[in-house]
Formats: sequence, C-alpha cells, structure tokens
Amino acid sequence: MLYSEPVFDHNPHAPSCHAATLVEAPDGRLLCAWFAGTHEGHPDVAIWMAAREDGRWSQPVKIVDEPEIPLWNPVLFRDASDAVWLFYKIGPDVPSWTGAYVRSFNGGRTWTSPTLLPAGLLGPAKNKPIALSNGEILCGTSSETWRSWSCWVEIITDAGRMWRRFGPIVAPGAGEVSRRQMGREVVSATWDAVSKTLRLPQAHRGIIQPTVWEFAPGWLRMLMRSTRRVGFICTAESRDHGRTWSAAEPTAVPNSNSGLDAVRLADGRIVLACNPVQEGRTPLSLLASRDHGDTWEHLLDLETGPGEYSYPAIIQSRAGTVHVAYTYQRSQIRHAALEL
Repeated sequence: MLYSEPVFDHNPHAPSCHAATLVEAPDGRLLCAWFAGTHEGHPDVAIWMAAREDGRWSQPVKIVDEPEIPLWNPVLFRDASDAVWLFYKIGPDVPSWTGAYVRSFNGGRTWTSPTLLPAGLLGPAKNKPIALSNGEILCGTSSETWRSWSCWVEIITDAGRMWRRFGPIVAPGAGEVSRRQMGREVVSATWDAVSKTLRLPQAHRGIIQPTVWEFAPGWLRMLMRSTRRVGFICTAESRDHGRTWSAAEPTAVPNSNSGLDAVRLADGRIVLACNPVQEGRTPLSLLASRDHGDTWEHLLDLETGPGEYSYPAIIQSRAGTVHVAYTYQRSQIRHAALEL
C-alpha cells in the first residue's frame, strides 16, 4: 500500500457520511464525492465533494442539495470528451428514488444545473459506469421494492440524450419468501437513528448495485450485492454489449448485503473491493481474479477492526495506481492508494 488517509477529518455540517465515489479528472486530480448529513435518509443529506491535488485533499464542498429531501449514492464518471458526470438519487426513501445528474466541463470545478431522469430510469445505482468498446456508456443499476430486488443496465448514447434499459437480472430463487421471516421487515436498507444501526431486509432473495467490466469487445461480466438469503456475491454475463444477460449465479465470495465494486486493471486482472463475510461490514478486503471473475484470491485487507468499513469505490489511474475510497465508521470517508 502506498498510503491510506482520511479524505477529511471532520465535517461539522454533515457528521454522518457514506457511499464514496472516485474519478480521475482530466488534469490528473482525484475527485471524491459522497453523501452526508445528520444520518442516512435524513432530509438534510446532500452530496459533498473534495479534490486531491499536490498530495492533499481540499476541504469538502457541498455540490448538490434538495431542500427537505435526502440525496443518495453519488457516482462519478468521466466520459470520452472529458466531461465529468455526477449521478445521484433524490427521494425520501430508496423505493421512491428519482435519478439525477450534473456535469462539469472543467474537471469538477463548476457544475451544470441538475437534470432529472424520467421515471423508470435511475442512472448507476452505486458503482461507476463503463465506456464500452462500441462507444456506448453502460450503467449498472437496480430496483428495490417490497421483497423484490433486481439488477438492470442502462445504456447511454448521444451525450446523454438517448437512454435504454435492459434486464432484469434477478437473484437465484427470486420470488421465494421465507414465511418464518415475513413479519414487518424494511423494504430497503434503513438507518435506525435511535440505535444508530442499519436495518436490512432479510426475508427475500435479491441482488442490487452491480459493478460491470468488459473483458473482450461486447463481452461483459457483472458482480452484484445480495441479500442474506442469497449470502454470496452473484455474477452474470453478456456477450452483446449488455442487451441480454445470463441468469445470475452465486460466486464463492460471501456477501453480507453490503456494497462492493470492481475494476479491470490495465494488465487484465480484476480487482474486487468488498466485505467477504456473511455477517457485518468488516473486514474490508481486496480480492483479485486472473480469469475474468471465475475464481478469486485474497490480496489484502484494508480494514479489519470492529465497526463498519463499507461501500468501496475502486478505480485505476492513468499512472497505474489503484485508488479505493470507502465509508469509515460512518464518520469519515477514507482513501487508500496501492500499487498492485
């Protein structure tokens, strides 16, 4: 590991933070965004950002906000024209999300006014889009409704003027519900402000928040977060630039209903950042695959202590450095830089 550091020490205006995202700006600066406020789902939650330049992070700045409505899951992406996109979601809870984005044409220094996506489109659910070999942009997305979670892809063309949605990709055994666990469960991840814990649905089989890579022209693979009744990261693949997908299958990597992200390195390896356990959100680990995701080996642990170290975002810079940003105990966003 080259170094590990907090993106910021403390933000008194937004004490709870989560869901980091990273992108390398055209001039080589590293941009990191996240959502923050009183707690996840509180009406004051907004999207914040910092930039790393000359070896240090700038002070966090609020980029977008919606009065009295929480914002969620920002995702940064730089397209072929060097425009930087910041996708995010708006809504009082996850099932009511509306997708939105702003764009920057000067490396994240200023941003356009927000654009809301039409109902039925969401943009990337958590992880970065990818630029496909045919020039299209593919977003891995997902839907979370009552006892039904599924993944989709949204394909963007014509500089954002044309969107198409393909899927669904559903969990193995989707639709089955354990009667013993039905009760009054939450629909999606819900922050309990009293106990300061995250409540997760347990009764159904579902998958969300895909991370996608292309390893041959038109040949894609995705990995997906799963509910505890599935218990393992799931995978699916497409051989037609994301139009059709195989059935989702569990991998050998455990998953505790926790976010993950992967990147295809310049040397062809896939590096996966995740919590490879069936309970909790620690440790936070990096795994690697040399066979496009068929098998995985443990590389290293970024965090092993008690608590929550979660929701990683992982990219490789043009210089070859691997960067990971992640939630650190819901009070900080942390950044690690590695040579792998």
